Amino acid sequence: MPPLSLLIKPASGSCNMRCRYCFYVDETQNREVALRGRMTEETMRTMVDKALDYAEGGCTFSFQGGEPTLAGLDYFRKLSDYAENHPKARGLQIGYTIQTNGYALDEDWCRWLHEHKVLVGISLDGPREIHDRYRLDAEGKGTFRRVMASIALLKKHQVDFNVLTVVSAANARRAGQVYNFFKKEDLGYQQYIECLDPIGETPGGNEYSLTPERYEVFLKTMFDEWYRDVSAGRYVYNRYFENLLMILTGQQPESCSLRGVCQAQWVIEADGSVYPCDFYALDRWKLGDVHHNTFAEMETVRRESGFIAQSARLSEECRSCRWLMLCRNGCRRNRTDDTGRNCFCDAYRGFLEYAYPRLQELAQAILRRAGKR
Repeated sequence: MPPLSLLIKPASGSCNMRCRYCFYVDETQNREVALRGRMTEETMRTMVDKALDYAEGGCTFSFQGGEPTLAGLDYFRKLSDYAENHPKARGLQIGYTIQTNGYALDEDWCRWLHEHKVLVGISLDGPREIHDRYRLDAEGKGTFRRVMASIALLKKHQVDFNVLTVVSAANARRAGQVYNFFKKEDLGYQQYIECLDPIGETPGGNEYSLTPERYEVFLKTMFDEWYRDVSAGRYVYNRYFENLLMILTGQQPESCSLRGVCQAQWVIEADGSVYPCDFYALDRWKLGDVHHNTFAEMETVRRESGFIAQSARLSEECRSCRWLMLCRNGCRRNRTDDTGRNCFCDAYRGFLEYAYPRLQELAQAILRRAGKR
């Protein structure tokens, strides 16, 4: 069994920002009980007890939201102290990650993040005019200045972090501008995720929607910029491109959307309820809760629900596509029609046809350096 990784929502879907495209706001509104408050110390300790009892080799506590920092720094201090001094932690590698909007980070937060070697993902959609289009505070004002101040603090305290960018209508056709802004700000570790339309809606119908046409343009432009730098020896980490290279060099990609089938994830809401995926924290898919169930029991529920098995289904179009070995039909959440075809299929196909020769060239160079070719 691989090391255990938990995705914890200590403040549930609560947030100090009002991003117009937030998928988790939509998700909570599709549950009988939308928000689950703040995680109590009792729930935190029970979760840690059962996680460390189940874990083998290591356990990573990852935090997301809503906005996880709303749980308060004391919550994180208590969790790290409890986990690291737990009798079951002996022989386990304990790690932490957090995905934050950066709105509330300060010196105290950054000292704790540095001390515990927390890998931080901070949300930034590009330069001010792009970021402030959809990422607003509770008063409807842009948050760019606050986020950049938090990035400066992370750098000051030598906290490892990457930038998470939602690809939406605002930045899809301005990929070059986004890339060069990040380059200018020395933000060399980047990951991009597709903007999601609300559950049950036909994709592409909102002002912020990412259409396949927009996404194809974004991927091609971003790849051109990235390839130019990588070819010149200027390393920039782009999670999607790096995972494609992993596939081409015979490795297992780390991104679940490129594995072709959902992985065994553990999403833990503030009340201790557990779900199989961040995109499926819905009543229908509840696995149990940490107060009443062990992780082994909830794993049985996962198998019996067919959640993972369903994600492996492929349409006939996918089975015969030359790019299946690279695109893997993308994330299940974007498979929106009856055939299971990904709504960004045309974007993936157009991009891979465009970029494949250069991806293959880079993969061959990696294999030569490793002495495998």
